[in-house]
Amino acid sequence: MGRFRISRPAQADISGILTTSAERWGVEAQRRYAACLAAAMRKAAFDPEGLVTKNRDELLPGIRSLHLRHARDDETDAKVHRPVHVLYYRVVRPGLIEIVRVLHERMEPSRHLEPHSDD
Repeated sequence: MGRFRISRPAQADISGILTTSAERWGVEAQRRYAACLAAAMRKAAFDPEGLVTKNRDELLPGIRSLHLRHARDDETDAKVHRPVHVLYYRVVRPGLIEIVRVLHERMEPSRHLEPHSDD
């Protein structure tokens, strides 16, 4: 099983997403969206180059993406009608990915992704 870590910008993204979710749709919806986010991160870590992921080298070398809609059916706790966010991640080393950003599907990712420093 793969592992993941979350960059500081992605942590801030997730915090904002969950705060907005609670404010707009309530605590129960926030819990479901958090479960959906966690399921997506586990899915990306388990199979970083899986069929539902995309190579996003046009943004930055080594960046891949996974839309949350591809993770929502994996777990009963992660039932979200229409998730609207995309995980952007990179493989740090075999068995470990870094979640670089979590952006709304309508956001232009090239404006929010910056080159990383290798470990």
